[in-house]
Order: sequence, then structure tokens, then C-alpha cells
Amino acid sequence: MAADGSSRRVDTGEVVSVLRRMLAENGRDYLGYYALAVLCLVAFAVTTAFTAYIMRDIVDQLFAERRKDLILLICGAVVVAFGVRGLASYGQAVLLAKIGNNLVARYQRRIFDQLMRLGVGFYTSTRSGQLAARINENVTGIRDILSMTLTAIARDAVSLIALVGVMVYQDPVLSVIALVIGPPILVSVNYLMRRLRRATREAVEVNSRLIGAMQEATQGITIVKAFTMEQLLSDKISSLIDSAEARANRIARISERMTPITEFLAGFAVAGVIGYAGYRAAVAQVPPGAVISFITALLLAYEPAKRLARVQANLERALVNARMIYEILDIEPQQGDRPGAGEISVDKGDVVFRDVEFAYAEGPPVLRGVSFRAEAGKTTAIVGSSGAGKSTLIALLQRFYDPTGGAIEIDGQNIGAVTKRSLRGAIAYVSQQPYLFEGSIRDNIRYGRPDATDVEVEEAARLAQATDFIALQPQGWDTLVGENGVTLSGGQRQRLSIARAILRDAPILLLDEATSALDNESEAKVQQALDTVMKGRTTLVIAHRLSTVVNADHIVVLEQGRLIEEGTHRSLLVKPGGAYARFHFMQDRTGEVVEVAAPKSSRRKSGGTR
Repeated sequence: MAADGSSRRVDTGEVVSVLRRMLAENGRDYLGYYALAVLCLVAFAVTTAFTAYIMRDIVDQLFAERRKDLILLICGAVVVAFGVRGLASYGQAVLLAKIGNNLVARYQRRIFDQLMRLGVGFYTSTRSGQLAARINENVTGIRDILSMTLTAIARDAVSLIALVGVMVYQDPVLSVIALVIGPPILVSVNYLMRRLRRATREAVEVNSRLIGAMQEATQGITIVKAFTMEQLLSDKISSLIDSAEARANRIARISERMTPITEFLAGFAVAGVIGYAGYRAAVAQVPPGAVISFITALLLAYEPAKRLARVQANLERALVNARMIYEILDIEPQQGDRPGAGEISVDKGDVVFRDVEFAYAEGPPVLRGVSFRAEAGKTTAIVGSSGAGKSTLIALLQRFYDPTGGAIEIDGQNIGAVTKRSLRGAIAYVSQQPYLFEGSIRDNIRYGRPDATDVEVEEAARLAQATDFIALQPQGWDTLVGENGVTLSGGQRQRLSIARAILRDAPILLLDEATSALDNESEAKVQQALDTVMKGRTTLVIAHRLSTVVNADHIVVLEQGRLIEEGTHRSLLVKPGGAYARFHFMQDRTGEVVEVAAPKSSRRKSGGTR
């Protein structure tokens, strides 16, 4: 996300631009609420000014002239004014809170929907912990901009104008003395705001890194403990905390610097007013009512004037947060559906890779002209050394990325020309790393097909050999799995992941080393279940263990992004010097996983010996 504007000061045009966009997106929905809030804020401002105005009559009429007939009238007016002021303050606070909370909820939904539209490539370059932290911290900026702008205009500005009007009405000369501090305050505000923008954005970035690092450390606590990383991570977090603290202190120093400036200038103004008024009262015998009313208005005007002086500092912080939210919302998905893309129609499930090439971003090619066919209703195994491009093929088939060359077809349909939703609806996927979501065991299986009945969910679990351990859970099917299934073993999580794929009942099944997290006994049970599920489905399997590979109808061997061999287990096994043959014979006596060796030609080039 661009930070090129981080050092630029906020200006009126930028605030107006963000406000215009926010009002265009949300204004109509909150028009009635805003109208009521403005009415309350204006009533608050008017009653505040009336409190200062009536001080003249209180001093002159009640105390100087002793008008008994006006006591009840003036007292009643004061009670009514304070009552209206209290109700108006309550009303505007509740209304603005309601609007603000709804705005936060609305933008949280928009952000999440946008994140769901973005492709997998976005997440490979963005740390999830920092992303979550930024969203949590930035989304309130939308609410704060609207609330601060409304209160600044409808309450503070109106209050200040009304109180200045009272001051001018009571004594124009004193008003000039009091208002002479305005220009110095404006100059000071503009100077400080130029320094606040960079500090605010840096603070947001550091805080997101801090929260993200904390989240990642707690999620990976077993690795932290296993590798005795506690002190290392504590030092790292401590450094981030120090950095966040330093930036927070800098923001406080900059934004709070307005307080001594305004207090110092206000002191001069009040002293000047008191000195001039005192001189007139002593020399010219001017009645004190107008002066008391003026000083009351001046003192009441001080708070809204101070808030208005600080509103730019507050807008600065809110604007940084709002702009960072819009930076996410404005990201164009790089892998959208083509115009006019239709629904895919999968009849047989025949999958064909035609000269497929692919590279991540600006990196080197991962796949180089890969072509093969996964026949409908049969199992195709993909084997190869780490980094050969096996998982990339599976990712391309699901359109997590689009090929940089060539095409992938299902039943003769180019998958790039159909909607991603319909394509993925025809595919069931079991990843190497099983992932479970917040909720119960039943909920996690049902994600495979949300409209499935409990009977279908339980049948899928039975086929995945998961019912035995589910029955032992404290609440059975309703047991909460914890964060990413932390309460379950790796093998149990994988079996629930397999059950989810079984429940999807899709014509194409993708297994990315689906049994890698299971022990031998569990693997045998799950493999038996998978054998049943795979019948009649086009299945692509990434696996190293021969228990999966030997029974495949077709085997594809990849090396450094190229297809170097393909055939059946038997045909590849007898191929002289073949990579698959070495893969088979390098399995040790216990059947542990051994990756495909590099082809003999590449080993010789690198200086290796057979």
C-alpha cells in the first residue's frame, strides 16, 4: 500500500474529498439521524449562548435594580435553558454513537467482503496478523471523521459564533481585544499539523506490526516452545513496543502542544478584557452586567474554540486511518471473472493441462510447458521433488492464480472463461495443512456443503474414519474445535478436512498430500475411505507415499517445473534410469517418505555422483 503521501499535510481539499466519498456512500441511510443530531447540537449551542446572554439581566435587573417581579421569569428561563441543553447533549451523543457504531459495522463488512474478493496473491504478500490489526485500528477512522466534522460544525462552530455574537452585542471593543488571539492560534495549528501526518501513519504501521507479531507468536506457541524462541520473540516484541511507545509519545507531544499555546494566548486575552473592563468600571462607572455577560460568554467560548483548534489534529489521525481503509477497499482484484463468464458445466470431469506455464510475480518460472490429461473418473498422481511445481498445478486448477501461458480445460471448457465460483463448486479440495474454523466439529464439516443435513454430515465423517474420535469429545459433534482446531491432533484435523471434502460431493477431487499428517494406522483407514470416495470421480493426488501412488491410473512426474515422465506405476517402474523408479527404490524399509530424486542428467551437471 502506497505511503507516498505520508509526509504531506492534510488540507481542506483532502478532508472534503474523503467526506464527500463517505457521504455519497452512507449519507442517505443516515440523513434522518444526522438531521436530529444537528438539531440537538444547534439547541446545545443556542442554550449555551443564552446562558451567557442572560447574565446581564441577572446582574443588572436582579442584583443592581432589585426587580422582584423578574425573579421567577429569569429563574424559569435558566431552568428551561439547562434542561434543553442536557436533553440536547444526551440526544446528540446517543444519535452519533448509533451512527458511528453502525458505520464501523458497515465498513467491517465491506472490508471483509473485499478481502474475500481479493485473490490468493494478495495474501502471499500481506501478513494476516498485520492485516487484521490494521483493519481493527483503521476502521474507526471512518466513524471519527464524520462525528468530529459534525460536532465541530453543528456544536462547536455554532456555539462559538453564538457566543461571539453575545460578546459583540454586549461590548464590541472588548470583543476585539478577546478575538485578537485568533490568528496566532491558526498559525500554530497549521505548523503543528504539518508534523502530525507522518507521525500518525508511522504509529498505525508500527502498532499493526506489533499486534500482528503478538498474534503470530501465540498462534505458533508450540514452535516457539519447541525451539526455545521465547527470549528471542520477547526481545523482538519489546523492540516493537518501544517503537510504538516512542511514536505515541511523539504524537502526544505534537498534538498536545496546542494546549499551552492556547492557554497562554487565552490568558493574555482574558487579562486584557478584565483590565479594560475594570478600568471602565472604576473611571466611567459603567454598570457591571454587560461586562459579566461578556466575560461569561468569553469563558464559555473558550472550550469550543479550543476544541475547534484541536479538531484538525484529531482529523489528521482519523484521516490517516480512513485513507488506509480506502486503500484496501480500492484494491482491484487482479484475478476477476472475465466479462460474460458463464457457469461451468462438468459432465465427465476430464481435466487437460495444455502447455501450462506460470511464474509468481516477477520470480523465475515455476511451470514450463506442462501438458497432460487427467482422465475423467480416474486417479492421476503428481509426484516430484520439493519445488517441482506440484502444488502450483493444484492452485492453478482452482484458479487461485491464472497461468502465464497455456490453458487448463475441464470437459473442453477453458477454466479462465468461467466463473471462479462455479469452477470451485465443482471441486473438492483437501490441503496438506488442514485448516479448521471457529465453531463446532459439525460446523466445520458442513462448510463443505452448507445445505447438508446432519445425517449427511455424519455419513461424511464416518467415511473419513472420524466418528470414533468425535464420539470421545466432551460435547461430541457440538464440541468447539478452538483456534484452527488446536484442541485436536493433526490427524484428527485432517480427517475432518477430508470429511468436509467428502460432503462436498464434487465431480473433481484434489488431494494435496492429504494423508501426510496421519500415522500409519490412521492413514490406512483414511485411504480406504478415500478409495471409496474417489470411485467415479476425477482425482488428482499429490503424494510421496506409494500407498497412494501405486494404485493411481496415471502418474505424472515433475522436475523443476517440467513434466519429465508419465505413465502407470508398472510402466514407470521398469523405465531404465527413470526418476520415478529411483523414487520407488529409495523408499526405506519402514516406508518413510523419500522425495523424487533429481534426474540423472541434472545430478551429473551439478557434480553429483550416482
